[in-house]
Amino acid sequence: MSAPSQFITLRIDSQETSIEYQWLNAENTQAPLVVFLHEGLGSLAMWKQFPQQLCDALQCRGLVYSRPAYGQSTPRPADEKWGVDFMHQQAYDVLPNLLSALSVNTRSNPPWLFGHSDGGSVSLLYAAKYPDQLAGAIVLAPHIMVEPMTISSIEQARIVYQQTNLREKLARYHSDVDSAFWGWNDIWLNPDFLQWDITAELENIRCPLLAVQGLDDEYGSLAQIRGIQRRLPHTELLELAGCGHSPHKDQAEALISTARHFMHSHS
Repeated sequence: MSAPSQFITLRIDSQETSIEYQWLNAENTQAPLVVFLHEGLGSLAMWKQFPQQLCDALQCRGLVYSRPAYGQSTPRPADEKWGVDFMHQQAYDVLPNLLSALSVNTRSNPPWLFGHSDGGSVSLLYAAKYPDQLAGAIVLAPHIMVEPMTISSIEQARIVYQQTNLREKLARYHSDVDSAFWGWNDIWLNPDFLQWDITAELENIRCPLLAVQGLDDEYGSLAQIRGIQRRLPHTELLELAGCGHSPHKDQAEALISTARHFMHSHS
């Protein structure tokens, strides 16, 4: 079962950064490990009960954490602007350092990654950078390039954040909600980010890969996951009707069923 949230300090960009994390089913020491990476406005708490449900169904352990600036992890300094490579930094620096600090041996016992949205992109980048240190990955609504519909929805999110009670709702899940929101919103709406594209980098991925997209996703089209499969033909796709940007909320049962079959077939 899940344990209370804990904190560990990492040195990131020469700064001490506290990371909020939680183990699930930690007592099953021989079980596979699934590491959960949240979306651009997410956090450990915003996953709610889904990671536990998935880990129970898959009979595996789980590691859930809040990236820097999110949840109860160290907030982003008010004057800090993220660069176009912010997801690369999470994949190349933060995640490997966290796994090492928590004594996860990615060579002798490679984990699985389960990433949503920006977290899905981070998962893909990690899989490409460290192809021999991953058992497999499941990515929900990942971004591999910038689409006009994505920018339009993020522009709308800015208006909603400023004019409705969205800020108050998100504040339940972040110690510094403005740190989380503006870090994400500002970089996605930065004109320099329009050229962001990780398609070519995907070709280094060798692990089993399941890519999931809702047919009603307002933040990305099927071009995202189908683009992954064009580069990596071994990729398995799950396209879900009646599903928006969050398959783990909109179609949890179908997602868990497919994830269970996928992981068991590649174990």
